[in-house]
Amino acid sequence: MQWVPIILAIILMLFGLYVIFFFIPFRHWLAAVFAQVPVSIGALIGMRLRQGPPQIIVDAMIQAHKAGILVPSDVLEAHYLAGGNVDRVVQALVAADKASIELSVQRATAIDLAGRDVLEAVKMSVNPKVIETPEVAAMAKDGIQVKAIARVTVRANIDRLIGGAGEQTILARVGEGIVTTIGSSDSHKKVLENPDTISKTVLAKGLDAGTAFEILSIDIADVNIGKNIGAQLQTDQANADKNIAQAKAEERRAMAVAHEQEMTAQISEMRAKLIETEAQVPLAIAKAFRDGQFILESK
Repeated sequence: MQWVPIILAIILMLFGLYVIFFFIPFRHWLAAVFAQVPVSIGALIGMRLRQGPPQIIVDAMIQAHKAGILVPSDVLEAHYLAGGNVDRVVQALVAADKASIELSVQRATAIDLAGRDVLEAVKMSVNPKVIETPEVAAMAKDGIQVKAIARVTVRANIDRLIGGAGEQTILARVGEGIVTTIGSSDSHKKVLENPDTISKTVLAKGLDAGTAFEILSIDIADVNIGKNIGAQLQTDQANADKNIAQAKAEERRAMAVAHEQEMTAQISEMRAKLIETEAQVPLAIAKAFRDGQFILESK
C-alpha cells in the first residue's frame, strides 16, 4: 500500500505535464524561435485558449517570414477564427510579392472571406486565363443565321475582386456583343469574310466594367452558317396568311349555306301557308251553298 501515493503522484505529474504541453505549445514556439519569427509563448497559449491552431498560424508565419513578408499572428488568428483559409492567404501574399503585384494582408484576407480564391486570383493575374463561350447564334440582316464561338482571354483584377462580377457575367456580355454585331451586319457573307470584326467590335464595348477581370483579347474560334431564318419566317408568314384566307373562305361558305337553309325554310313556310289557304277554298264554297249565297245558273 505504500506504493499507492507514489503511483498517484506519478499519474498526477503525467497529467500535469500533458496539460502543460497541451496548453503551452513548446514545439511550435521553438520552431518559431529557430525561424526567427516574432511570436511569444504567451501569444501561443492565448491561441490555444481561444481554440486557434498554433501549428497553422506558426507555419504560415514562418512561410511568410522566409519570403520576407511580415504577417502579425493576430491577423492570421483572426482570419482563421472568421472562417478564412490562412494557408491560401499566405501563399497568395508570397506569390504576389514574387510577381511584384501589390497585395496587402488586409486585402488578401478580405478577398478570401468574400469567397474568392485569392491564390488563384494572383496566379490569374500573372498567367491570364482563357474562357470559351458557348455557341452563340444570331441572324444577319439578310436573314441567314450565323453561329460563332469566341475565346476570351481574361486577367484577374485584384482591386475589383471584392464585389466584382464573375466569369459568367463576362461570357454573357460577350455573347450579347456577338449577337448585336452579327445582327447589325448587312450580310452573313461579311461576317464570314471578316470574323475579326466581331472581336474588335465586342472588345471596344468595355465589357469588363464592374467585373473582377480585365479582358485582354476576344478571338473568334469558330464561325458556321445556320438556318435561313428569313426564308423560314416568310414561309411561316405565307402559311399563316393561307390559313387565315382558308378560315375566311370557310366562314363565307358557312354563311352562304346558312342563308340558303334560311331561304329554303322560308319557301317551305310559304308553301305550307299556300296549301292551307287552298284547303280553305272548298270549305268556303260549301258554306256558301249551305247559306244560299252561291246559286248556279243553268242555261
